[in-house]
Amino acid sequence: MQDQPTAIELVDIVADFIRHHAMPQLQGHAAFHARVAANALDIVKRELEIAPKANAEEHGRLELLLERDGSLDELNRELCAEIERGEIGLESEELVDHLWKITLTKLAIDQPNYSGYVRALEEGSEA
Repeated sequence: MQDQPTAIELVDIVADFIRHHAMPQLQGHAAFHARVAANALDIVKRELEIAPKANAEEHGRLELLLERDGSLDELNRELCAEIERGEIGLESEELVDHLWKITLTKLAIDQPNYSGYVRALEEGSEA
């Protein structure tokens, strides 16, 4: 049996091809679009690497915060509804912590070089 490349490996291979083989041969709009495509693949790769663990952690925090079970989507909708009704707000340290961790995770996936994210990591916050 042959081992298949993982989705992460495939995405990485395509991004590498675009950056190191296709882009040097392109100019103007085509080069720009190739760079956008390679960057999009980098985001997909980080999503594949980070999201499973981050979603499980988010789900666990929501269950504790809301004191109920449900899918991640259901719990997020319930949290939004409770915030909208004024039942929970920024006076809740658990909510603030939850929102901060979600923000750091989104930045880790979308903009890992963003200066505010890098500074937060340097100051000891975790994604």
